[in-house]
Amino acid sequence: MTGPRNKLLSEIDREEALEALDAWDHDEARDAIARQFVFKDFTEAFAFMTRIALFAEKMDHHPEWSNVWNRVDVLLTTHDCGGLSAKDIELAQLIDAIAE
Repeated sequence: MTGPRNKLLSEIDREEALEALDAWDHDEARDAIARQFVFKDFTEAFAFMTRIALFAEKMDHHPEWSNVWNRVDVLLTTHDCGGLSAKDIELAQLIDAIAE
């Protein structure tokens, strides 16, 4: 991807990124990506969120998310630019790596 990390993705970059993130759903209305993760129990779900939170804070990019018992729902969009940016793609890739 080219350009600053907090600028809207070009159409080409968006298409390439979404193809690579096949487990994520694209919310066109919000220009965001979303994914649900399911774990064995609350402790695993919360540990997953804690690991992500440490990286997200270092990136200064924070997900919209919710947790109900063993489920974590994550939505990523860059509010500063009004849609998907390289920061969202980078965080989604990191989240996928942590989930593995």
